[in-house]
Amino acid sequence: MNPYLCGMDSSFPTRKIIHVDMDAFYASVEQHDDPSLKGKPIAVGGEHRGVVSAASYEARKYGVRSAMPSKTAKEKCPHIIFVPPRFARYKEISKQIREIFHEYTDLVEPLSLDEAYLDVTENKKDIESANQIAKEIRQKIFEQTGLTASAGISVNKFLAKVASDINKPNGQKTIHPDRIEGFLEELPVEKFYGVGKVTANKMFSLGIYKGKDLKKKSLEELVRLFGKSGGYYYNVVRGIHNSEVKPHRIQKSVAVERTFFEDLFDDQEINDKLEHLSQELHQRLQKNNILGRALTLKIKYKDFSLFTRSFTKEDYFTSPEQYFNTGKKLWELRPFDKPVRLLGLSLSHLNTEEKKQVSIQLKIPFEEFENQ
Repeated sequence: MNPYLCGMDSSFPTRKIIHVDMDAFYASVEQHDDPSLKGKPIAVGGEHRGVVSAASYEARKYGVRSAMPSKTAKEKCPHIIFVPPRFARYKEISKQIREIFHEYTDLVEPLSLDEAYLDVTENKKDIESANQIAKEIRQKIFEQTGLTASAGISVNKFLAKVASDINKPNGQKTIHPDRIEGFLEELPVEKFYGVGKVTANKMFSLGIYKGKDLKKKSLEELVRLFGKSGGYYYNVVRGIHNSEVKPHRIQKSVAVERTFFEDLFDDQEINDKLEHLSQELHQRLQKNNILGRALTLKIKYKDFSLFTRSFTKEDYFTSPEQYFNTGKKLWELRPFDKPVRLLGLSLSHLNTEEKKQVSIQLKIPFEEFENQ
């Protein structure tokens, strides 16, 4: 059986999946807690160094986005207000929101502090309509936190994720099973989850603008053009995505990477990009209370050849400066001086894996006892 064609058959019953995504979460928390910031363009992050963790909708009108260097954000919006992140506060509110999710189902898969998948096929309140559940959840979030959320509802995680972006902010969208094909055929490819700007531009150059254009390409052609991702695109444009909601998923690594519109060659440019990646990686780790001991640098060259090199410490990395300094040393070990199209940093050997190992060790005696 072709590994990419694991499609919708009787072994994958129709499910009701909701993707809930808070609206500009960090920035909205800051505006809620400090009313003087309401209606103003704000960015959560450091003003002079680092990257934007989140941007308010007022800032987004000027082209400010998360993961953007703070310097660039200031150039795009000179009157933007920078607010330092308060991760303890974001985690506090995220915990409230997750408690609301669990009123309806225990099949909750958090993706970060501000978004999660919920499988409500069978739910604690015996509500038939997933659309109604999403409305109730969004209303409760607003009543308890003063913040708005958007939601997408459909039969799998991919479709729910795409749908949650359609009526943002403070809205929701349901993609009914009998409308999936038509919806995906008319969906612009840049709206497909997993298609970034660089991939979208490549698709445009191939005459692929909407789902119906993507659907015309054979599996073999898509794999040739996009590697393993080609199989993913082949499936999702047909509405096939059988990944289950995993409430106890253990994260094994955290990664950030950037594909560049213009290939990089200059060492100073590389250092600038590594510094921004280090800041972004640190922020991602901070917001989920994750630490790690192994840092990996990923380099993809103009000719698509790939190089990775890792460094493992005995203790945990704890600062963006450590990621940056280690990343520079790994960069110096590169085998080629060729133009670079992608840089990435990832952290593994995480404290989340240690927690999993402790959990398994604690279970063993009880399982042995039960089997006697």
